[in-house]
Amino acid sequence: MIIGIDASRANREQKTGIEWYSYHLIQELKKISLAPGDKFILYTPFKLQGSLAELPINWEERVLKWPPKYLWTQVRLAWEMIFRSPDLLFVPAHCSPLFSWVKKVVTVHDLGFKHFPKAYSWFQRFFYFFSHYWSLKMAQQIIVPSEFTKNDILKNFCSPKGKITVIPLGYATEKALPNIPLDIDLVLNKYKIKKPFFFYLGRLEKKKNIIGLIKAYQKLKKYNQEIEIPSLVLGGKPGYGYTEIKKEILASEDINEIGYIDSEDLSVLYSSAIALVFPSFYEGFGLPLLEAMANNCPVLTSNAGSLPEVGGDAVLYFNPRDPEDIKNVMLKIIKNKGLRENLVEKGKKRVQSFSWQKCSQSTKKVLFSN
Repeated sequence: MIIGIDASRANREQKTGIEWYSYHLIQELKKISLAPGDKFILYTPFKLQGSLAELPINWEERVLKWPPKYLWTQVRLAWEMIFRSPDLLFVPAHCSPLFSWVKKVVTVHDLGFKHFPKAYSWFQRFFYFFSHYWSLKMAQQIIVPSEFTKNDILKNFCSPKGKITVIPLGYATEKALPNIPLDIDLVLNKYKIKKPFFFYLGRLEKKKNIIGLIKAYQKLKKYNQEIEIPSLVLGGKPGYGYTEIKKEILASEDINEIGYIDSEDLSVLYSSAIALVFPSFYEGFGLPLLEAMANNCPVLTSNAGSLPEVGGDAVLYFNPRDPEDIKNVMLKIIKNKGLRENLVEKGKKRVQSFSWQKCSQSTKKVLFSN
């Protein structure tokens, strides 16, 4: 059986959640033995980079050049699927080629465009709705990272229950504490960070509730007892509503916006933070929770979306629509060292339930059963 994989997202230089999912899944699939006659093809708009280019036997790179910046999937990959298709195409990132009838398995991470329409242009809303509708209708199987996303799809689209498989994401164990650089101060100085600090990682946009986090932090700074209030470090690229978010940042004290973080530095930032604060209104999974727990960082997060599925009893929850509640949970973690240590221990146990190896093995079963 020949299985093609859309590797375009995995091959990007700067990766966030979906790109890392695609990358780690491909890397783990490479480690699984294939039966005689089985083969994987990685489709990409430009040559595979770094370790992604290291292909075992029965793996092939196929570069599909496409000079325009957009529509590689819908035009160039679709063309390939019409005239030189594999037995099955796996698309790890939402959108499959619309006009091809090759058998497909597609991963749908979330339906953010349905719940936060203002974050998308009218064209994006139309395109995402149509592409999701088409993928859900035409794919042999849909993979989702959480029960929350599965139920969200069943509520918003007509898709048979048996067509959706829940496969949780994993954590790259090589990024955890044992590989932290010896000079932690060098990394902190690189981003102009001083301890103690709260840490947020993700896109700086309204649906991630950054404004709610900032308002909670402003309340925390006004706490009138004599305790040291850590700074707030925001890591990630700007997104929808960033202009308003930036105004709030500039009007606040001790908030450090550091932009995109190099992947090799993440373990230092997590392990150095007093806690990860992840206040999102909506998540299909929530990889930063796993990253924090694996790096001995307590997690404070919202009780929304899939986050309780990921965090279990190893994190502290708050109401994301109540800045006072967010503030109180942040204050609790400042005051109680024993609580921080307890969350670290629970987190280390919790994260062991998730791995890219488990994710890849479950995904392989889905791919080769269709």
